[in-house]
Amino acid sequence: MNTPHTPALTPSADVMAMIERLIAFPTVSRDSNLGLIEWTRDYLAGFGVKSRLTYDASGKKANLFATLGEGPRAGLILSGHTDVVPVEGQAWDSDPFKATIKDGLLYGRGSADMKSYIATALALTPQFLTAKMDAPLHFALSYDEEVGCIGVQGLIKDLQELGLRPAACIVGEPTSMQPIIAHKGTHRFRCCVRGREAHSSYTTMGVNSIEYAARVIVYIRQMADRFAQLETRDYGFTVPYTTMQTGLIHGGLAANIVPKDCRFEFEARTMPGIDVERLYQEIQDFAATLLPEMRKVEPNAAIDFEWLASAPGLNMQESDAVVQLAKALARNKSHGSVSYGTEAGLFQRAGIPTVVCGPGSIEQAHRPNEFVALEQLAQCEAFMLRLMDPGMQLQAGK
Repeated sequence: MNTPHTPALTPSADVMAMIERLIAFPTVSRDSNLGLIEWTRDYLAGFGVKSRLTYDASGKKANLFATLGEGPRAGLILSGHTDVVPVEGQAWDSDPFKATIKDGLLYGRGSADMKSYIATALALTPQFLTAKMDAPLHFALSYDEEVGCIGVQGLIKDLQELGLRPAACIVGEPTSMQPIIAHKGTHRFRCCVRGREAHSSYTTMGVNSIEYAARVIVYIRQMADRFAQLETRDYGFTVPYTTMQTGLIHGGLAANIVPKDCRFEFEARTMPGIDVERLYQEIQDFAATLLPEMRKVEPNAAIDFEWLASAPGLNMQESDAVVQLAKALARNKSHGSVSYGTEAGLFQRAGIPTVVCGPGSIEQAHRPNEFVALEQLAQCEAFMLRLMDPGMQLQAGK
């Protein structure tokens, strides 16, 4: 067994076995995650640990929250999402839902994003329970992070209703074990344009929904260009300004039919301090200027918007106790900022100081042949073993 102060180049057999077990659950966001959640509930129950499960409206997905130990001080949350992105259309060299080890790397969907972090915490459950810790340790596993940080919002609501106020949280997204103290907000929207169908030889009798959608899309791109040109830079981020982009569009029936309906989805990745409500309103205001022209031909023409999902940015300070704790646990004096979003901003907004730190690289996430280096797993295991050090516990409770 590795000690807190002597990390090995490879993780323990218990950690490896747990990672292999979790990767084998095909918890793609569109599908249920109950296989993994219920297995985890039963695994923890074997150690006398009770789990609280909260389900989505369909009953096919659930969050899990469990508390290990007790103590006079508020505890620390180790948090991760259980869902993964799809593998269809990707050229994998091995079964994505079977952990494969080659040349010091562990391949599999979710190996980096982010089942390895969850697995390491679960594998160390026996040690956590026997350690002399004066504060509880919490596990928080969520669903549907990949489609908008949906599940964790219910989990946080549960904690608030229970009156539970943990001291801090560490979200284990892949950061190469560097503590991350800031990230952008992520906001996703849908726009539906309704026009009028017509024969393509009589375009003046129709309202082309695709063309009007395109005008809105171009305006979104112009807003993105404005941010790129004028927004104050923060070079702590890889992309040091707010970005916007359209990622999905559907419309029309055939090339010789003026299309009645078109819908598209777009997103904004906002820097800390950006008023996303104002950004969203600006797009709606522009769309409203197109309606009089459309309604000259079709009185029922419309451009409707829907805010699909939102996760606020993270903005911690280097002096914050949880940041100093994460640096000590990781044996890493540096910290960083990232352009991608996580659940950390939601925890911070709920009043729980949070950092992001986990094994693997975000560059491997969502790609075919996703992998995590075994050395990263060993570092993560050592990170968590150090939680049992009384000196670290004092930092966690500040």
